[in-house]
Amino acid sequence: MADGRESLRISGEPGDLDFAVIHDFLARESYWAAGIPAPTLRRALDHSICYSGHLHGQMVAFARAVTDQATFAYLADVFVLPAHRGHGHARAIVAALMADPRLQGLRRWHLVTRDMQGLYAGLGFTALSQPDQHMQRHDPEVYRRKLAPTDPAQSDPSP
Repeated sequence: MADGRESLRISGEPGDLDFAVIHDFLARESYWAAGIPAPTLRRALDHSICYSGHLHGQMVAFARAVTDQATFAYLADVFVLPAHRGHGHARAIVAALMADPRLQGLRRWHLVTRDMQGLYAGLGFTALSQPDQHMQRHDPEVYRRKLAPTDPAQSDPSP
């Protein structure tokens, strides 16, 4: 770039994900996934289409889609590390994710945000046209409670 800043390198390759960066941000800094256990996040990433953004060899941005790759996608866990915000990286990584060939022809994209409506409006998202037809089952404290002993990620391997 002319101003000396490196362009964001965006990747959809699982091997480019830095799990430690993703977990640290989501568990410690996000309002939507605070306290998420590492095994839970690992499962979520393994079953999603994930994109990462890199500057100077370091992962600084992330976004993922939870999807059936045919009809629906839920945009989740979009973030840019604080030191790298304000340069259009969130818009760039979400646009790249949405352009993924596996996510073309979907009938619906969905997301939840409390403060980034302007960003997502610029990418074609709108408020729900019929909110009375949408429902949810939401448990915001799930990561703060101890997981049930039947969860294999929390089971005690001792005899």
